[in-house]
Amino acid sequence: MFTAAILVSSDRAASGVYADKSGAYLKERLAELGYDVVDLTILPDDFDKLKNKLEEYVKNEINLVFTSGGTGFSPRDVVPEATKAVIDREVPGVSEAIRAKSLEITKNAMISRATSGIKNKTWIINLPGSRKAVEESLDIVAPVLEHGLGILLGIADN
Repeated sequence: MFTAAILVSSDRAASGVYADKSGAYLKERLAELGYDVVDLTILPDDFDKLKNKLEEYVKNEINLVFTSGGTGFSPRDVVPEATKAVIDREVPGVSEAIRAKSLEITKNAMISRATSGIKNKTWIINLPGSRKAVEESLDIVAPVLEHGLGILLGIADN
């Protein structure tokens, strides 16, 4: 069983203005897919806090990390930058696939700055912030997660 963590980036959810729905959905859905979800954290849109939490996940050898939110054009949307500050190698095909499929639903998908990458034995994937977009994005990437993690962890062949 692979371990997973979820990091939600949202000033409003972190301050209690509204309840997070995307992270809660991810936690439930990943558990249904057989992942051991060991953490769900909601942080404000703060580069250092987000970067530190991602580094903690890597240090704790969490296999799969999904972020939700913070991938747009707002000056406070810094999740891609925090992710890139942590990862060693990008996995551009994941974010490209999400954007390509999402473009069939909304033209706004083309302004997503989400990224994906790996550090040591941890794979980090940025997702949009809305529950609907998270559902759609997870449906796109779910079929390749197990194989990708198996290769990353050295328990599957290319």
